[in-house]
Amino acid sequence: MGVEEGGRRGGIPVRADSAGSVWVSTERGSHLRGRRVRDTKPEVMLRSALHALGLRFRLNRILAGRYRPDLTFPGPRVAVFVDGCFWHGCPRHGASRFRGPNAALWEAKIAANKDRDVRANAALAETGWRVVRVWECEVKADVQQAACRVDALVRRAGSAPDGAPAD
Repeated sequence: MGVEEGGRRGGIPVRADSAGSVWVSTERGSHLRGRRVRDTKPEVMLRSALHALGLRFRLNRILAGRYRPDLTFPGPRVAVFVDGCFWHGCPRHGASRFRGPNAALWEAKIAANKDRDVRANAALAETGWRVVRVWECEVKADVQQAACRVDALVRRAGSAPDGAPAD
């Protein structure tokens, strides 16, 4: 059964992504449409907590040619990513399995996101950046603890001699 004119398959709305995969529109997936990419609630919460600790940072800078951390601390060269539990496959809160007509596509999407995260970490480390990834659930559970973890790395990295690892 092919996709009919108007983006429907057998009366069900569908859409193709950039890879040509056909996603079937479902009622259960409607809450995922229009999700923010930047300035998510966990990201804003963490930024506020870091600012209250006296840290100043830059937002959404492109580093290592193509990667865009949520926050960067240029002096100590620390990049912070706030990863959504669903989109990046949190081991505690990410989906353990997918159901429905798009299950295989979701599994591939989350796996691709995880692979991109690993590539970003490696590329940033190769160019002298220290990367910290904070899960959405960490921020929601205790934003101060998450902020203190970032703060400790930023201050340690800022006090390390040039070229010396801060860890």
